[in-house]
Amino acid sequence: MSKEDNIEVSGTVLEKFPSGLFSVQLEHERIILAHLAGRLRRNRIRVLAGDKVTLEMSPYDLTKGRITFRHR
Repeated sequence: MSKEDNIEVSGTVLEKFPSGLFSVQLEHERIILAHLAGRLRRNRIRVLAGDKVTLEMSPYDLTKGRITFRHR
C-alpha cells in the first residue's frame, strides 16, 4: 500500500467548526471529521452545512478525511 492509495467517498456536511474542521456524514451513515484540501482553501471555495462533498480518506485512519470537491 503506497502513500497515494486514498479512499474516495462522498457525503454531506453536517456542521462547520471554527477551527476549519467539518463534520461530514458519509453515504453509509458514518460521521467523520474532515478539513479542506489546500486547493479549495487557496481558491476560497466556501463549504457550508448541507453541501454535498467528495472526500479522500486514508486507509489507515477512517475517522478523518480531506474535502477535495464541493458539488453544486
